[in-house]
Amino acid sequence: MSQPFLLELGTEDLPARYVRPLAEALTQGIGGGLAKRGVAAGATRTFATPRRIAVLVESVVDRQADQDLERRGPQLAAAYRDGAPTAAALGFAKSCGVALEDLREENGQLVFRRKQKGRRTIELLPEIFAETLKQMDELVPKRMRWGSGEETFVRPVQWILALHGGRVVPLARFGVKSGRKTCGHRFHAPKAIALKHADDYAAALQEARVWANFATRRAEIRRQVELQAAALHGTARISEELLDEVTALVEWPVAISGAIEQRFLELPPEVVVATVETNQRYFTVFDAAGKLLPHFITVANIESKDVAQVIAGNERVVRPRLSDALFFWEQDRKLAFDGYGARLGHVTFQKDLGTIAGKVARIETLAASIAAGMGDRPPGLLEEVIRAAQICKNDLVTRMVYEFPELQGLMGGYYARASGETEGVARAVAEHYRPTQAGGPIPSSCSGQIVALADKLDTLAGIFAIGQKPTASKDPFALRRAALGVLRICIEGGLDLDLRAVLQTALQAQPAGKRDENTLDEMWNFLIERLRGYCLDRGAGPEQFDAVRVMGASRPLDFIRRLDALRQFQDTPAAATLAAADKRARNILRQAGGAGAGMIDEQRLEHPAERALWQALDDTEARLQPLRASAGYGAMLAQLAGLKEPVDAFFDGVMVMADDAVLRNNRLALLARLDALCREVVDLSLLPG
Repeated sequence: MSQPFLLELGTEDLPARYVRPLAEALTQGIGGGLAKRGVAAGATRTFATPRRIAVLVESVVDRQADQDLERRGPQLAAAYRDGAPTAAALGFAKSCGVALEDLREENGQLVFRRKQKGRRTIELLPEIFAETLKQMDELVPKRMRWGSGEETFVRPVQWILALHGGRVVPLARFGVKSGRKTCGHRFHAPKAIALKHADDYAAALQEARVWANFATRRAEIRRQVELQAAALHGTARISEELLDEVTALVEWPVAISGAIEQRFLELPPEVVVATVETNQRYFTVFDAAGKLLPHFITVANIESKDVAQVIAGNERVVRPRLSDALFFWEQDRKLAFDGYGARLGHVTFQKDLGTIAGKVARIETLAASIAAGMGDRPPGLLEEVIRAAQICKNDLVTRMVYEFPELQGLMGGYYARASGETEGVARAVAEHYRPTQAGGPIPSSCSGQIVALADKLDTLAGIFAIGQKPTASKDPFALRRAALGVLRICIEGGLDLDLRAVLQTALQAQPAGKRDENTLDEMWNFLIERLRGYCLDRGAGPEQFDAVRVMGASRPLDFIRRLDALRQFQDTPAAATLAAADKRARNILRQAGGAGAGMIDEQRLEHPAERALWQALDDTEARLQPLRASAGYGAMLAQLAGLKEPVDAFFDGVMVMADDAVLRNNRLALLARLDALCREVVDLSLLPG
């Protein structure tokens, strides 16, 4: 017989960031524990609110299946000596609880086997519960101890609900014994609720003003917030992170709106968003044109009888924070933005790498070098890049960024505009930290991309030079994100740079640490691993990546163009044939030990198939010549496809390793030319074929 199993831990209010992870860990632990013990069970459902985490497992059988136990003991050579059992054999039999003669001998080894009747599920659940709690503890670095007990959890546990069908499963932890009671909303339904059956859980809590399911509560919050925004003639800005956090803070969501005083709309919208969303966990509202509206939406955890008072309280909390921000905005603009640069000499970037002022000087030099090396740069780009680099970090010493560090760069752009800098310079300053997260946008302007590259490459070079490169678990300077950002800017921004050469320039400019070739190689390999991940995420295969990498990867944009051409070429019938032919040609050339490196003698081409291949190679070479100048990699690979038939005919009809040395070397030279063409764009021999 099977019945649903319900387990709920009721706690004091959990930290929002742990609500869902702990609930998921509870579900995985219970479900996995049942499966490991051979207890047949149905699907699981997870529940999570600020005051509870729970799992409901459908149709859990009353007893686990009978178990086939097997233990393997010592080898027979160690189990018997001169026909008498050794201590090892006797000890193994004793540990199995049987006489020595009851053990089997299989494949030269003592073996114990028996069938054990399955245990009752209700007896297994306490040990599954204990294992699960241990796994959950690993999620929380700091746990609490309360009362006189020694057990710890993220917050004090107040009740344990455990039902198998309608029967209480006896569990005991944290000084609490399990029962059939749960609790509804703290204010709307404060009395304990006794459940008759596990299936009653979700409905009973819903009636007691608790949306127990995290996903459905999240969807309900989104729906209510969007309705409130529509009533305000706008659209709510709903980030997934904020929505998750708000969902973890309430059990019975009620969306209500509040007003932002008009004077605060003088602030850059990002400042208002940072104040309202980051500090207060409220949602901001924008009109159809993207302009911030003087409203916010908050999600209460209660249906108030006096909503106006709740709204007034929310507005009262927001007002002083926005007043502070407005004060910072006004004070910061009293000094010309250029003037803040003098203060950067008193701010340390890294103790071995000097001050922010020193970093800015290196960024300026490197950015100017990158811009100057661009042959087709637009007019004024070099000057714009230099100016943006000079002031890109000035906002770090403003009051606004001190209060809101997440606005670094963005505020620099606003202050630069206010001080009369050009729009191009201001935008480059505002965007030079991009991309700030995985998948985030890169700088939109060429000058912003160059300053961002210089900034990130300087950080990479400096931290590697002083030996602080990331480990498997630690990356305090976010070098992985910086490296990926560098690659994305080169590729998605269309900057065809020799990145290894630029990185070497950045390394040589560092004020301390090792600036040798080994450090450069370490940094380059670090970047290549990020490039591998980037390419695989875009759908490339490992063999495709390696086939391009052997051609060199110092120009990421060129690398991606080759890779994209290869991926398209591999969909053609000729790809596998040419890959196989090049592998064969490469193996023959390798076995020949370097023979065939000379010129092809047309007069020594005896077989029609080798003459046809020679002519095909000659024609292909002529067609490739204009394509090389324009890096038309797709067209170049398409031209190679024409070699399929003559290559097949050559290997079918020609004996390469002929007895005549002159004839043999001539044919090897023909294969060497084929191999060279097969490595024009990528190394085809590394592909399946």
